[in-house]
Formats: sequence, C-alpha cells, structure tokens
Amino acid sequence: MNAFKAYKACVPIAWSPNLYITLVRGIPGTRRLHRRTLEALRLGKCNRTVMRWNTPTVRGMIQQVKRLVVVETEEMYKARKQKEEAHRALRPPLVISHQPASSATGSV
Repeated sequence: MNAFKAYKACVPIAWSPNLYITLVRGIPGTRRLHRRTLEALRLGKCNRTVMRWNTPTVRGMIQQVKRLVVVETEEMYKARKQKEEAHRALRPPLVISHQPASSATGSV
C-alpha cells in the first residue's frame, strides 16, 4: 500500500475545514469534463497540491475526478511534508577508520 492510499484511508474528509488535493495521475487521455474539473480546481500538472475549503461543491468536483487525485486533511498534509523534510535533511557524515585495530593484529 503506497503512502497516498494510506493517508486516504485514515481520516474522513468531512471533519476537516480545509482539503489538500494532489493530482497523482496524468491528464492526457482523460475525458474533457474531467479536464475541465481539474482546471477549475487549479490542478494543471502531476504532483501539484492545492488547498481548497471543504464545501459541498468542492467535494462534488473531487468525487468526479477521484481516480486522478488524492485528498488529504490539513493534519495529514503537514505530517507528510514533515516526513519528506526529515528524509531530505542533512545527515552526519559516516566516518570510516582504515587503521587496523590493535586487538585484531594479535600475536601468534
């Protein structure tokens, strides 16, 4: 199960005042009505995220293009962004000593 599906399954979107909508499938090959809906949501390219208020109109638009988008609540979006930032953060350098250990050279 990928991360988007895991986030999708967590929290009902009806509880959140804001919805973060991410386009995860490509636009070419979709129906004209779906393309117009994505245009109205301001989703022009893949992996773009927009924030919209949680209104019945927006939920209806999402229902129409649900196979193309992923919907997250504000908490889920912030958690995902923090996880991505932690993954990109600088890590301390790995120090490798090439000197032979004194106990490894034991006398024979």
